[in-house]
Amino acid sequence: MTTSRALTRRLARATGGGLITRTVLPGGLRIITEAMAGVRSASVGIWVPVGSRDETPGLAGTSHFLEHLLFKGTTTRSALDIASAMDAIGGEFNAFTEKEHTCFYATVLDRDVPLALEIVADVVLDATVTAQDIDVERSVVLEEIAMRDDDPGDLVHDEFAAALFGDAPLGRPILGTEESIHALTRRQIHGYYRRRYTVDAMVVSVAGNVRHADIVRLVRRAFDGHLDGTRPPRSAGTGVHAAPSRRVTVRPDDTEQANLVLGGHALSRHDPRRFALGVMSAALGGGMSSRLFQRVREERGLAYSVYSFASGYADAGAFGVYAGCQPGKTEEVLALIESELDAAARGELSDAELERGKGQMRGATVLGLEDAGSRMTRIGKSEIAYGEVIGLDEVLARIDRVTPADVATVAAELLERPRCLAVVGPFGEHDFDGAV
Repeated sequence: MTTSRALTRRLARATGGGLITRTVLPGGLRIITEAMAGVRSASVGIWVPVGSRDETPGLAGTSHFLEHLLFKGTTTRSALDIASAMDAIGGEFNAFTEKEHTCFYATVLDRDVPLALEIVADVVLDATVTAQDIDVERSVVLEEIAMRDDDPGDLVHDEFAAALFGDAPLGRPILGTEESIHALTRRQIHGYYRRRYTVDAMVVSVAGNVRHADIVRLVRRAFDGHLDGTRPPRSAGTGVHAAPSRRVTVRPDDTEQANLVLGGHALSRHDPRRFALGVMSAALGGGMSSRLFQRVREERGLAYSVYSFASGYADAGAFGVYAGCQPGKTEEVLALIESELDAAARGELSDAELERGKGQMRGATVLGLEDAGSRMTRIGKSEIAYGEVIGLDEVLARIDRVTPADVATVAAELLERPRCLAVVGPFGEHDFDGAV
């Protein structure tokens, strides 16, 4: 979006927080703030709509690798300069990469927001990405992959995504693979950085003891000379799949516990039925009173951990159930999970269970927003994913409007779809053939 002047509008007054205000600068950079009364801190985030689904197979892991590299130095600051400046003000500076976006953020005292915003913008816009830094950080990323491989509870989710989406971008791990990280060159990484990190696609979100007009002024200064970028085309999406890419995938691992995920394709993040899906997931496996927790853990003691989850992307989604149990109990746990999913598909979740599910969603939505960092994340992620910020009151109202009929319809559609199973544990590759 290109304009001759900044466009500013007030969006909503957030539940328990302050006014949310949005400005679009000439060139398309979006700034969104939430003023929080009674705090002396603020959190600054710069969001880039670049993640692992934007990578070709030859660039697998580049988005996450690049996240590491931007902290290694800019044209005006060394890595030590960046760390020293943040430590001197007691600030926290970090970043994370997901499937569809990357966020760089800092949380500081309110008086230090100008410096924090300057440093975060410097890192995002003017990193040097040198060959020497790439060689050093390559070892760090490979260690991170090894750590993931040593944590079967994390690894099984990557295996589930691969089974569900196959060799499409959503099916590949955010970290990449040992082979892809070893093969990446400075030319590839730096080219990806310059093509993808364009200002007109970014969002700056700030929450805390701040004034919107002050933030706009600081952003203009920090982004000076960078406000005329051209947005790159997004990689082609995976679309909505009718069936998993693979029905069963087993990752043999010499562990004391079996880790499994059973699930299938679900709703995109733009589907209005996502609130009904959230209620269904909470009722099935969202808390200690949920069906899965009661049946699998409380009544039979078969697993220490069991829960359900839903993930929504731009044009696809996933729903699944995770369980960790002793290897000898895997068959029984899997049978119980399938039984409860089938029951939910038949509309057997009770009104009382669904009301508890709605209560869990309401609590998770509001109680997770008690600090500036969580508020910054909510408004920034909403803007980068939806192009708007829905006020908390409206989110809670949408949860409240979910009816048992809404949940029954979503459950019947999603839970009767073909499922896939991912298992990590002391098993052979074909031990679960025909299990789903």
